[in-house]
Amino acid sequence: MHAKAWTGLVLALATLGFGCGGGGQKQEAATGQESGTHAEAPAATPAAGEPAAAGGSGSVTGKIMFSGEAPKATPIKMDADPYCKAQHSETVSSESVVTNSDGTLRNVFVYVKAGLPAGQTYAPPAEPAVLDQHGCTYRPHVLGIMVGQPLQILNSDGTLHNIHSLAKGSKQFNIGMPTKGMKVTQKFTAEEVMVRVKCDVHPWMECWMGVLNHPYYSVSGDGGTFEIKNLPAGTYTIEAWHEKFGAQTQSVSVTAGQPVEANFTFQPSA
Repeated sequence: MHAKAWTGLVLALATLGFGCGGGGQKQEAATGQESGTHAEAPAATPAAGEPAAAGGSGSVTGKIMFSGEAPKATPIKMDADPYCKAQHSETVSSESVVTNSDGTLRNVFVYVKAGLPAGQTYAPPAEPAVLDQHGCTYRPHVLGIMVGQPLQILNSDGTLHNIHSLAKGSKQFNIGMPTKGMKVTQKFTAEEVMVRVKCDVHPWMECWMGVLNHPYYSVSGDGGTFEIKNLPAGTYTIEAWHEKFGAQTQSVSVTAGQPVEANFTFQPSA
């Protein structure tokens, strides 16, 4: 892209982003924030908002397996933004399908789809879920968050990003973030599995968010493992969602003080 054209695009998107952000977003200038210093949001189920279980509680643990030949990693071309390209000494690959060396699958959102008591409400955590823009990628690629919980979005890059939520149940937001160390805070107002988030400046940047009214969820990571903690004793439908391979469900019965196992196997469609 010609330098003048790139500069014009950056200025135009920066103006667009600040003009069409969702109502009520909070924007802050971070101090002392350096690229690469932000910890990724934990995948484990948050403890906040969980009511005391009269019959005791247990946990659901499991592993996400991948069957068949693992697809080849799709390389990302960052040439359009010289800053992005300069942040990586090696080729960066898409995270839409990430298999571990042991044949398991990362970035699967696992949550309680049904079985919680009707009418039960759960207070969202005051601690924000964190989404970082680092090296012109989103970290993490899949994130769980509760309705009403703050979502803190960081820009650890010295280039313009445009954080654009494509939520269907909550009001969408579209915010220009041109400054390294910049923070904005947003909230979702309705459940949705899943919300796609993208960057209009860098088309390879996208991530997914599972928005729930309860805290019983997890994301598979190294070894394809997940754990949903402190789930009251009872019978539940657990769903595992992957952006390329769809969703699977199974029923589990949780006993107080005992972990129950729920494993899933995904494979490419025929």
